[in-house]
Amino acid sequence: MTGRQSPVELMTNLEIIKGTYEGGSSEENGKNLAKYVADTIIWIEAKGFPYAGRYIGLEAITQNVFSRLASEWINYKFTPEGYLADQDKVVAYGTYSGTYKITNKYFSARVAHLWKLKDGRIISFEQFVDSVPVNYAMF
Repeated sequence: MTGRQSPVELMTNLEIIKGTYEGGSSEENGKNLAKYVADTIIWIEAKGFPYAGRYIGLEAITQNVFSRLASEWINYKFTPEGYLADQDKVVAYGTYSGTYKITNKYFSARVAHLWKLKDGRIISFEQFVDSVPVNYAMF
């Protein structure tokens, strides 16, 4: 042991999660997420949400959630309003917004994300969202 800590060990769980939202760009946020996810991360999109499901691993999450959000929406984003941290759990809460490309309808919806971490790695994510405005924008 050299006494040096890895960058993951130097960051708090709260700092890790903030880095997935508050980077300079969506690409930076994605890189921060990729840097800290466990290989077997479990990602849960809420029932009733257009991309509802349980995805395991970053590749499945990217294919089933992020790629679709990027290709189907204009300016889709999560705007965090605050965070709550308790040991290995972090909650981010705020608002989703965006315009669905096909209908050109804008939406805004309240949302909370529950993140769980272990040893500086994100092991799970669960979404809680008011899906009605999102679905309305799509139809």
